[in-house]
Amino acid sequence: MPTSPLSTTQRLGELYVHHHGWLFAWLRKKLGCPHEAADLAQDTFTRILASRDALFNMQEPRAYLTTTAKHLLLNQARRRAVEEAYLAGVLALGEDHAPSAEQVTAAIEALEQISQVLQGLAHKPREAFLMRYLDGMSHAEIAQHLGVSTKMVQKYLINALVHCHAVVGAPMEAH
Repeated sequence: MPTSPLSTTQRLGELYVHHHGWLFAWLRKKLGCPHEAADLAQDTFTRILASRDALFNMQEPRAYLTTTAKHLLLNQARRRAVEEAYLAGVLALGEDHAPSAEQVTAAIEALEQISQVLQGLAHKPREAFLMRYLDGMSHAEIAQHLGVSTKMVQKYLINALVHCHAVVGAPMEAH
């Protein structure tokens, strides 16, 4: 009698049983905090569950778990950097202009989304985009800062906006 293929739940359970302890130990050594390691280990398995194809096509489970965990670590570090930069800006405003906790959270989430969308964009177009739309710099100021012409700044900004639309999946509007 032939055996039926393992279900997604069974595959994940098997992966979890065989590799969770190892992943947790690896993360704990890397992070130095058992609580962060436990959270990241769970996030790693959650990410794998969300990608069911990976679960069924995984050849080297530990390598895949390590790679997934490293990507999550990078995302976490990037999020912290964005959060710290924003909070430093808020502190510079002083108490009179300080936003509410909800506004801070919403702004940090928006900045993180922008950061994720800009991943994969070349350095100068990304910098031009940030200088224009976050810092409010003019095309001439950006050109001077980047050491390029204003025409090149326009090209960088167009490339960045096209990239953002492609990543987000929003249709380009005709003007």
